[in-house]
Amino acid sequence: MDSAATTGLSAIKAGRRFVAGLRDHLLPQDSLAFEKLSAVISPYFRSKRMSKFVSLFSPTERTTILDVGGYPAFWNEGPVRSKITIINTHVPNLSPSDRQKYDFVAGDARSLPFPDNAFDIGFSNSVIEHLFTHEDQMRAAEEIQRVSKHIWVQTPAKWFPVETHLKTPLIHYLPIPWRRKLIRHFTVWGWLSKPTPEDIEAFLKEVQLLTYKDMRSLFTDCKIVEESFLFLTKSYVAIK
Repeated sequence: MDSAATTGLSAIKAGRRFVAGLRDHLLPQDSLAFEKLSAVISPYFRSKRMSKFVSLFSPTERTTILDVGGYPAFWNEGPVRSKITIINTHVPNLSPSDRQKYDFVAGDARSLPFPDNAFDIGFSNSVIEHLFTHEDQMRAAEEIQRVSKHIWVQTPAKWFPVETHLKTPLIHYLPIPWRRKLIRHFTVWGWLSKPTPEDIEAFLKEVQLLTYKDMRSLFTDCKIVEESFLFLTKSYVAIK
């Protein structure tokens, strides 16, 4: 083996030792530490977003809201006390109080089982990027607009430097073959969740982040609002 190859191999081994050491030293309590960090950051953005939602639509107890892809916990934390129907791919275990407060329906965002204009507001938070293809995203966008008089659809911005699902900067800019190899050992999600190769493949197929242009093409009759963090666009919201 020549000196260049030996040097390259040594560098790779050193990099692997560094990452392993980083995991060993920073992540013995990784779940707890990450949950604490998320517990501070995530509620801040949710609260700020909900404040904008309330100021824009002024929902009352008589307002009907369809939440596509959501869960009761999101609404339990906020000030909205409207008539809320939640549709998701499955019905979770609901507390007795949640059963009283919400109508929960198992269904598909691409084919909503409701008549036209059935709801005052169609709401969706960080869901449309999970629909695998642009065609499926288009169907979901058409459906929420069909069944709702007004809409609020939020999604993470593709070009924000931190990939919000993987909790890691810049990795989503890489080609898919590179991401496939790096996700398990070089992302926070990989460290915490320890995904199998099948999990990683499913993630790569499922999550398709959107640009401003993508949102404009999906919601042609809506205003696309940019949410910013540190002067960078963190997410988009389609509003009508």
